[in-house]
Amino acid sequence: MDKKSVNPWTWQDNFSFSQAVETTGSSQILYCAGQASISPEGKPLHANDMKAQLTLALNNLEAVLTKGGYHWTNVIRLVVYTTNFDLLFENYAQLEERLKQAKPKPIINLLGVNRLIFPELLVEIEATAVK
Repeated sequence: MDKKSVNPWTWQDNFSFSQAVETTGSSQILYCAGQASISPEGKPLHANDMKAQLTLALNNLEAVLTKGGYHWTNVIRLVVYTTNFDLLFENYAQLEERLKQAKPKPIINLLGVNRLIFPELLVEIEATAVK
């Protein structure tokens, strides 16, 4: 499978994402539900701590990817839902660190929402991966 970034501009490079990603020759697609700061028992963790919530959401997403036989290098699209953009941007480096391995960088959509499934959650991340 081949992946190619489609970027008519360069400003997105400062935020570690692509405007579009074209895939050819892919035979499998994994659609991941939104992952948040949730324990293995389904309980929300780290109330009001964006850094800890973002870390656990990324860890949970990585666990789903791994269980499906995928890796960050396979991710072509992320959708990040947040109840607080300011806190998200203060901790955006957490996300960038995970995406260092992704070539090309995935598409990232950031969406502000009033609340998530549990009111103490600040962020949720869903992904699409191909191989």
